[in-house]
Amino acid sequence: MSFRLLVAAAAAQARRRTYSQAARCGGGQTLVEKIAQRHAVDLAEGEVVRSGDFIGIRPHHIMTHDNTGAVIPKFSSIGARRLADAQQPVFALDHDIQNTSAKNQAKYAGIEAFAKTHGSKFYPAGRGIAHQVLVEEGHAWPGTMVVGSDSHSNMYGGVGCLGTPVVRTDAAAIWATAQTWWQAPPVARVELRGELAPGAVGKDVIVALCALFANDEVLNHAVEFVGDGAKGLPVEDRLAIANMTTEWGALAGLFAVDDVTLRWYDERAERGAHAIVNSDTVAKLRRDVVADPSRWTADPDAVYAKTLWLDLASLTPHVAGPDSVKIAQPLGELEPRRVNIHKAYLLSCVNSRQKDLREAANVVRGVQKARGVPAKVAPGVAWYVAAASSQVLADARASGDWQVLVDAGATPLPPGCGPCIGLGVGLLEDGEVGISATNRNYKGRMGSKAAHTYLSSPAVVAASALQGYICSPETAISGTAPPPSARPVLYGSQVHAAKPAAASSDAANSAINGFPKSLSGRLIFLPADNLNTDGIYPGKYTYQDDISREQMRAIVMENYDPEFARLVRPDDVVVAGANFGTGSSREQAATAILAAGVRLVICASASETFKRNAVNNGLLVLESPVLVAWLRAAFPEAPLTAVTGLIADADLVGGKIALTDSKGTVAFETGLPRVGKAAQEIIVAGGLENWVRKRMAAEL
Repeated sequence: MSFRLLVAAAAAQARRRTYSQAARCGGGQTLVEKIAQRHAVDLAEGEVVRSGDFIGIRPHHIMTHDNTGAVIPKFSSIGARRLADAQQPVFALDHDIQNTSAKNQAKYAGIEAFAKTHGSKFYPAGRGIAHQVLVEEGHAWPGTMVVGSDSHSNMYGGVGCLGTPVVRTDAAAIWATAQTWWQAPPVARVELRGELAPGAVGKDVIVALCALFANDEVLNHAVEFVGDGAKGLPVEDRLAIANMTTEWGALAGLFAVDDVTLRWYDERAERGAHAIVNSDTVAKLRRDVVADPSRWTADPDAVYAKTLWLDLASLTPHVAGPDSVKIAQPLGELEPRRVNIHKAYLLSCVNSRQKDLREAANVVRGVQKARGVPAKVAPGVAWYVAAASSQVLADARASGDWQVLVDAGATPLPPGCGPCIGLGVGLLEDGEVGISATNRNYKGRMGSKAAHTYLSSPAVVAASALQGYICSPETAISGTAPPPSARPVLYGSQVHAAKPAAASSDAANSAINGFPKSLSGRLIFLPADNLNTDGIYPGKYTYQDDISREQMRAIVMENYDPEFARLVRPDDVVVAGANFGTGSSREQAATAILAAGVRLVICASASETFKRNAVNNGLLVLESPVLVAWLRAAFPEAPLTAVTGLIADADLVGGKIALTDSKGTVAFETGLPRVGKAAQEIIVAGGLENWVRKRMAAEL
């Protein structure tokens, strides 16, 4: 039997193992858990990282871009004077690089000076989009964990690097101490089956996934892409898919390192001398993968929260929108509507690599060959093109692809974010329609809120720019649209049973000095889903810096339920619905709950930004959809704020909660995420900034 067949047989056998068998023995680790384990700090002996665990992490790198200017004062305000590890931060300017105002240039100069003073890696405006630069320069290296103060840090997963976003306070903490905290997310296994049909690319895969699974199936999950379809994708497509797992709602999107990855790095090493990506480092990477394959993939008995699958062979080019990534349809169904466009965009960290530019240029070449005359952008259409990096731009110029696009009438922009983030020239105006190879099409994202944006692959953007309406490359080249596919897209899902907690060491289940091993209080139930930060702490108070804690207590939940402030008491345990804390990143949404005397919030799910802001300010936020489901069944007519009459006893380090009624009878019990040492230390310190100060003082 061949090696490939042996691997396939072993994988099939592993899939046939039942969940309960894996759970009884604790199960193996997912790839996300394995990489997190390697970057975890202060674990107890024998402690194994599992989804739901709060752990301390020391990431391989922390990336900040233009927002470095906002992190520097945070870093200074906590009393830090030097970087804990000068090689850990990477600074790359990319967002507002078209802005040549004196104010912005001074900001950029200040960031560069900060990097130079501390001896850290700095990439100036024009080098490229930070995510692309980190991959090209080898900072996002296979098997490592890299965090960034940008939501598209997920992209590093395309090369087998666990990339995930953090907030700016975390970035400052990492600069000062080299570490922060992380709650290992639930992991979804996404099986890509078969091979993409001609014309379909990685962008179509992730656009389809965002629309087919549009009900928060992977919200706040990490996603691991597996299957023969995943193995058949080039690295460029993997990067695009991992990048847009952000829009899908995930905190990370990860592909395993395989021969495709290694060949890609072989090609990178051949480009010439480089400090990180060179023949020696790539040869070592290959040796490491061959010597210990289990280190680079999930265990056969790894336990996942859910499994989703997509048949790539059934997928045709897809277009998302307008104005939402959760709405998409096959191009063949949209094209007959002849949606006229005003602007087209081939840029951003998701789709402006050399492969993308080549595919767009080949559409132009095909049109020119078919018509016998130079292809030009349609009248009334403006087409904007920017390479993901200066290196991509140089490659595209050398291949001739760049000149083909410019000759066709595309307006070149410098390597950076630009219109994708709504900055610089070429923004959408009132009433305009745009087709874009970017990753977000939210209203107002790329200009006017009165405009409409669709997302597609680079080839479809090119064809649409030449024709003046959203169409396929075949239409632009031959003049005849291909018939819509009669075959539906095949996909499915399976949600697995809740994973029982694996046995852990006594040290892992202990509380540090000052941390309450358990919390007990009245259970206050807020049954609403999507209770956003404006409902928790109204926006009209956000920029009033003189509001006291007593005033905060009086206005907390004002826009959700004015009765909440009257009903809540200190030490109450608040339980809420799904997607709690969604909306803006205002920290007062967490501090106002603390001002009410609440120390623990449990919800079906929480906005990751809110959760990080909460813990960073000393408020525990734990997730238990099972508990919320039970409460909804027990209190079907619950008001906006329900004083349930139950007492909640939460074992924070053991990971469980019991509810008792007025007679002292246990009404319900279920599990909770364990609060590990990393989060305990922050809670005891009164927040992340105080934790950093204490840690720095202890090291003096």
